[in-house]
Amino acid sequence: MSQASSTNPAADAIRRAEIDRSLRHPVMFFFTSGAAWLAVAILLGIISSAKVHSPGFLDGFSFLTYGRVQPAHMSALIYGWGCQAAFGMLVWLMARLSRQECRAAGLILTAGHIWNLAVSVGLLGILAGKGTGIPWMEFPTFAWVPMLIAYAAIGIWSMIQFKVRPTGHVFISQWYILAALIWFPWVFATAHFLVHGFSGSPLMAAAVNAWYRSALIFLFFVPTAIAAAYYVIPKVTGRPVYSYTLSLLGFWSLAVIAPWAGMQKLAGAPIPAFLPYLGAAATILIAIPAIAVSVNLLKTAAGAWDTVVSSPALRFTVTGVVGLLVLGFACTFLNVPAMLPLSQFSLSGYGFDILALYGVFSFIAFGMIYFIVPRITRREWLSSRLIKMHFFLSLYGVVTVALVAVFGGILQGQAQEDYKQPWENAMTYAYPYAVAATLSWCFLLFSNVFFFLHLALMWLRLGRRSSHPTLLGHAHHTDLHDAAHGPEGDIDNAGPGSAPAHSH
Repeated sequence: MSQASSTNPAADAIRRAEIDRSLRHPVMFFFTSGAAWLAVAILLGIISSAKVHSPGFLDGFSFLTYGRVQPAHMSALIYGWGCQAAFGMLVWLMARLSRQECRAAGLILTAGHIWNLAVSVGLLGILAGKGTGIPWMEFPTFAWVPMLIAYAAIGIWSMIQFKVRPTGHVFISQWYILAALIWFPWVFATAHFLVHGFSGSPLMAAAVNAWYRSALIFLFFVPTAIAAAYYVIPKVTGRPVYSYTLSLLGFWSLAVIAPWAGMQKLAGAPIPAFLPYLGAAATILIAIPAIAVSVNLLKTAAGAWDTVVSSPALRFTVTGVVGLLVLGFACTFLNVPAMLPLSQFSLSGYGFDILALYGVFSFIAFGMIYFIVPRITRREWLSSRLIKMHFFLSLYGVVTVALVAVFGGILQGQAQEDYKQPWENAMTYAYPYAVAATLSWCFLLFSNVFFFLHLALMWLRLGRRSSHPTLLGHAHHTDLHDAAHGPEGDIDNAGPGSAPAHSH
């Protein structure tokens, strides 16, 4: 055991309950408001996807043109859902792993309200035609300053909690939490300062934007997801991490490689030739940390598949880890020299983004929400049927959206490269894939409306009064590793242990 372990389980249980109680309001605010934004993002995704194959859809509403709905859809997904889900996970994980109550819950909650207000105003600005036209940076320029200030209140306090923790082992999850907390303001502030703060070359602004989009995925969303997976998989299965060496390889290879990725999007542009090739090579090499982390976590879960199937937290988390492995292969497939021209101006880039944001990050975030919420509300989930519906519809939807966008985009790119036919004819190749994507977004909307309602009922503390977790399938509590309380343990005795405690 690590030095973080205690010889007094009763005292540990009381401390964990106090930590959870101190974080109840900010964490639940981030999760519920993020879930609401996710529903908005999916609804906008349905509209934007429908406009790809049916441009006349909702033609009577000027604020719902494709040029406004598509960036609003991605902005709501990234900053409304993704960032807030990440903040909730990072704050809770750092407090639990540092074994410290949150002394600034009111400050963090206020920061969450400021963040939501900035996102709301920014989204309305996009729909009103005041967007910047820069992908993933579409919000009007006035929205970014309050967002950065709000993040500072969240990130700085989490790092303070790490600083004042009792001496002992630094968990693998904490490596990734600290990395994500440090990398986010660097990436966010640098990109917006260079793009909006200087009236320089539009070409270099496009290059910075391409780097920003890649860095936000690989230096914030992916590390946050990995931190959560390294916590919940060993915690719920009761098994140590498979390999400490793979943990080191995954972390440091991501830290070294990821900052160089992104510029491949400007291949063929009049910028220094080495930048696109360096970006393509780095993105291809992202497969190394993706494979290292995925293998390590899947090997950890391999001895407890009954628990994986029965536990909502594990089922979503392990699926997200498999998505990370797929993302690593997609990084290689889409960025080799033969494929890069086909994905630059097609639906393939969108499919890759959805795979990363939904297939990896969101699935692991769902798993953490199913794990965290019973502990901070002191209630259990009401319905295993709603959880299973959420899982299967989400899995079907995201796989379909990502696959049809990637492969439909490749066909679209091939048609674009054919100089003998008009450019607009390339869209005919993507038409059936766009229709399938629209239907898949509808499935995702259906599943996440019920997820939001389920989550809201938990915040109102209307869940089951039970120490037994809500399980999926037909497993009995006594068949699982914790004979008393099932695979996720008693909500009153959820320990702070994480993978590294046994990984040496």
